[in-house]
Amino acid sequence: MKSLEIIGFKRANLDGAELKQIREEGNVPCVVYGPAIKEQIHFYSPAILFRDLIYTPDVHMVDLNVEGQKMKAVLKDAHFHPVSEVLMHADFLAFSEDRPIKFEIPVEIVGTSPGVQKGGKLEIKTRKLAVKGFAANLPDKIQVDISGLELGKSFKVGELKGEGFEILTSPNVSIVTIGIPRALRGKKAE
Repeated sequence: MKSLEIIGFKRANLDGAELKQIREEGNVPCVVYGPAIKEQIHFYSPAILFRDLIYTPDVHMVDLNVEGQKMKAVLKDAHFHPVSEVLMHADFLAFSEDRPIKFEIPVEIVGTSPGVQKGGKLEIKTRKLAVKGFAANLPDKIQVDISGLELGKSFKVGELKGEGFEILTSPNVSIVTIGIPRALRGKKAE
């Protein structure tokens, strides 16, 4: 899995006035918590460092460096301004290599479906899957091969096998479906 470093600076005051000043200076208030650290740490980091972490379909492990204290973490949540869509806050989950973590991994569709070649519509129903496993075993993406999907058929989570990790998403959830367009439905009825 890809890794990214974010450098942060501790903040003592947690009041709204300081948060506003931090954001005006081009920084993002953050918090890190989890079983790998004793107590949660409130810090801020320059907003430019989040570009490669948030605005990408890939998932990353984050090497947090908060005033010399280094830890491995994953981005658990990000809050955006409702109008300007500026990053307002980020939550990180610190983890240790000896305990499994829960994480969402993106789905990558591979192959060419015979149903699409016949005029069907590729409908992606699920873009990320919840998984649980050790950080070293988590893949960058989970590949779904649709080369066997005909018109009206679906690929469900239960058809995937996770090697080294457990898929937590319900096995009945459809990942991708080949929809039948109206024009083809009319031809089948005749």
